[in-house]
Amino acid sequence: MQPPSPPSFWQRRLIRPVRNLLTHGVTPDKIALTFAVGTACSLLPFLGFTSLLNLGVGLWLRLNQPILQTLNQLLGPLQLGLILVYVRIGEKIWGAPPMPLSVSTLIHSFRENPGAFLQRFGWTGVHAATAWLISAPLIVGGLYYFLRPVMRKFSRQPATG
Repeated sequence: MQPPSPPSFWQRRLIRPVRNLLTHGVTPDKIALTFAVGTACSLLPFLGFTSLLNLGVGLWLRLNQPILQTLNQLLGPLQLGLILVYVRIGEKIWGAPPMPLSVSTLIHSFRENPGAFLQRFGWTGVHAATAWLISAPLIVGGLYYFLRPVMRKFSRQPATG
């Protein structure tokens, strides 16, 4: 008889910790909500604010902070990729002309007229925030209703290894 194979990286780092949370009083629905809310908060199109947003919303809704902050770190690359998407969608929502976002153009615009640049770039933030605010409830709702049955099924499976 062969000894059991050692647990995989995913079993050690993801499956076991989540299963342990499910067996220590955290409901599958709360885990699904944590993943859904954490994803939406982690995609805020402003660098440096997602950790605080996850912290605040997590405390308010009594969500699992380690999951929120881990998810925030894992979604960093996706957040970066979506910033331009949120900016462009927000510009369409507001009917604004596209802001040129190349580094050289931004530097030139700032040097030419810092006040006008800051005003225009501030509106770009408003555009991105508007698009994110519209997408956040869709992200939370979609992920929550997708993950809830998955987490319920996952919590009923017997723990192995």
